[in-house]
Amino acid sequence: MAENSLSDGSPADSVETAKNASNTEKLTDQVMQNPQVLAALQERLDNVSHTPSSYIETLPKAVKRRINALKQLQVKCAHIEAKFYEEVHDLERKYAALYQPLFDKRREFITGDVEPTDAESAWHSENEEEDKLAGDMKNKVVIAEKEAATAEELNPKGIPEFWFTIFRNVDMLSELVQEYDEPILKHLQDIKVKFSDPGQPMSFVLEFHFEPNDYFTNPVLTKTYKMKSEPDKADPFSFEGPEIVDCDGCTIDWKKGKNVTVKTIKKKQKHKGRGTVRTITKQVPNESFFNFFSPLKASGDGESLDEDSEFTLASDFEIGHFFRERIVPRAVLYFTGEAIEDDDNFEEGEEGEEEELEGDEEGEDEDDADVNPKKEPSQPAECKQQ
Repeated sequence: MAENSLSDGSPADSVETAKNASNTEKLTDQVMQNPQVLAALQERLDNVSHTPSSYIETLPKAVKRRINALKQLQVKCAHIEAKFYEEVHDLERKYAALYQPLFDKRREFITGDVEPTDAESAWHSENEEEDKLAGDMKNKVVIAEKEAATAEELNPKGIPEFWFTIFRNVDMLSELVQEYDEPILKHLQDIKVKFSDPGQPMSFVLEFHFEPNDYFTNPVLTKTYKMKSEPDKADPFSFEGPEIVDCDGCTIDWKKGKNVTVKTIKKKQKHKGRGTVRTITKQVPNESFFNFFSPLKASGDGESLDEDSEFTLASDFEIGHFFRERIVPRAVLYFTGEAIEDDDNFEEGEEGEEEELEGDEEGEDEDDADVNPKKEPSQPAECKQQ
């Protein structure tokens, strides 16, 4: 019976296999004769062959071993770079102490506690000659009116609303300020940056100094930014310098009824059984600059933040970095708007440069197509979320 079964099944299987093979060959021939299919296949092969990882896979084992050795060297370079940035932080701390007497005097001039001398207030303007000529002409015509106006004119103390004006001038900050924040910010007298002590984890503190006011009792509001300057063990090649990794705010001691970070709403509730309706009031969060002092916490327990929270935290890090690197060191230029104009001109220059480069590519045979692209200045610390 077994022999009959084998003799009956084998020839049929062989015929079926041969038939399938023949059909497969015909189908393959038809596909390979289609130019569109061939072009798509060739493009895919080209893309695969041009990726760096695919090239590395083709290298001999001995070469791959040497590449691994180079990666070990690169990790060591990253650790040396981290040490470099730690020393940069030490230098920042050292020079911050040298800047501070100048910033203290700046505060005295702003608040009006000290009046600058004639020598301290002398400043050569680019349009000084034109201003002088125009001034002479006006003086001849309206000297009597000016004397009368001067007698009546009030001399405000210091520089009114200095820091509040900076908030209004800088888009990044003005977007955070609500109308009800404005009267509070007019009481802001100074912003300071304090660096962590030697031997302590890398960080910096923003101090917002307020004069006595009707809104809260704190003389100083603080925001602490914690930093890290070491390569990530899981991805050491991503290291590009110190990163802000977390931040802490402070508790604002609001006076009764003055907390602008919350608002009171009324809500109607209907009783399920009796059908009666009652009105309740409750406090809900309110948009305000002063939420800046109640930041989100970076996730440290392995749980990931949602996309909106990540964006909020990254924006917070960026604002803290901007206060430290730009606003505090160059406050007067943000008050006058000169620093903002410089930033705008720099951005426009970059865009123009790109256009010029594109034009050179189109007309390479022109003799005067010389371009010296400017290099972007490096920043001592980047604001990144871990």
